Amino acid sequence: MPPSPGSPALSSFSPGQLRRIHHLALNVKDMQASRRFYGGLLGLKELTGDQVDDTLKDLVATGKVANFVTPDGLILDLFYAPDLDPPDPDPEKSFTRAYHLAFDIDPTQFDQALAVLAANHVAIAHGPVTRPTGRGVYFYDPDGFMVEIRCNPVEA
Repeated sequence: MPPSPGSPALSSFSPGQLRRIHHLALNVKDMQASRRFYGGLLGLKELTGDQVDDTLKDLVATGKVANFVTPDGLILDLFYAPDLDPPDPDPEKSFTRAYHLAFDIDPTQFDQALAVLAANHVAIAHGPVTRPTGRGVYFYDPDGFMVEIRCNPVEA
């Protein structure tokens, strides 16, 4: 909406005006595999019934969308796209303009996360790596989108 006559033109958002990321939407080829991955393996809570936003209830009811929420409130929307093909069959090449989705974990639980990935035969793309910013491990979801589990450095 353009500014009203006589009001100054805005050139940017004010610092802090954008409060947080509300949701992330991913297209998925196999909804059930993606539900098992994000809800089962990664343990995200799937939203059901009245927890689903009114604008998505019909899509959820028909199996075209599944909604998950992270402990900090980020909503992950999965949109069923059965004809989805990655831009390149080699998952080492960037999937889209987005490079990966990163989940934070307590440093004391990082090794347990590695064990869960191994127990579920999840192929590791990179890592685990240790950097000054902490540890991380990268792997792919069922559609080839890279996911990271990372933690801050352990405090001495």
